Amino acid sequence: MSSQWTKVAVVGAGTIGLSWAALFAANGLEVRITDPREDLTDAVRAAMPALAASIPGADVDDLLGRIHLTGDLAEAVAGVDLVQENGPERLEFKQQLFAEIARHAPENAVLTSSSSGIIATAIAAELPGPVAARLLIAHPFNPPQVVPLVEIVPGERTAEPVVEAAVEFYRALGKTPVRLRKEIPGFVANRLQSAIMQESISLVQQGVVRVDELDTVMKASLGGRYATVGPFESFHLGGGPGGIRHMMAHLGVGMAERWKDLGHPQLTEDSIAAISGQTEATYGSGPAAYEERSELRDRKQNAINAALHDIEQS
Repeated sequence: MSSQWTKVAVVGAGTIGLSWAALFAANGLEVRITDPREDLTDAVRAAMPALAASIPGADVDDLLGRIHLTGDLAEAVAGVDLVQENGPERLEFKQQLFAEIARHAPENAVLTSSSSGIIATAIAAELPGPVAARLLIAHPFNPPQVVPLVEIVPGERTAEPVVEAAVEFYRALGKTPVRLRKEIPGFVANRLQSAIMQESISLVQQGVVRVDELDTVMKASLGGRYATVGPFESFHLGGGPGGIRHMMAHLGVGMAERWKDLGHPQLTEDSIAAISGQTEATYGSGPAAYEERSELRDRKQNAINAALHDIEQS
């Protein structure tokens, strides 16, 4: 089913929505972007050069040639195969938005949300069964056009063929879709990121390291390691021939003791100001710094993606 999809609607033209639109267009799809913002045309034209540069082989004019802009939601979703929603992270808003989308999208269109934490069952709670059967979460890790992951999280009423078609669709885009086996707020990637940020902020607040030093520690250790093997395989290999069983027997008790000592920092105005100040002093602030650091991040990520792809194909 999804291999024949040719038209998609992107609802919401913020950072995530524009990134999705660029990726869809780069893969030859007809893309309709809708957003009530008055500067929609300017926003899309301003974003596409950097987005095209972050997608190997993409061309700005080609992307713009496949993108149609409209402030009319009904026009945007009419006749499409898939809707990718990227609105504000508010449950009531998403419930109302999908009810409106369902009134105008084709009866067989797959309805996906880029929500970073709200589960599909909650979004579809008031929707009729046939609509809820076509709705699921397709959560990317930012930026979607560069980072491979997309978490596929069906709701309680999502139909299995819809899930399978969505997985096939995103995989055909070059994404790495992972279907979660159970709904949980925040899904997996963001929960892991939150846990890491919790301890990272705690260590900085305690004066153990500065922001830039912690980033260096991560990039020079776990960051590179986890790009090649995940936490469980890492522990399995770390245990030598005895594997994870030996690792847990040898270091498990000490690890569990450290869990009790992990920080629980409070994000007060003062602590936010301190963390932000260190970060801005290291990486800059404002549009120019953002563009420069984002471009560097995307080049590094694409280099990692390409290297891993080449190794896996060899």
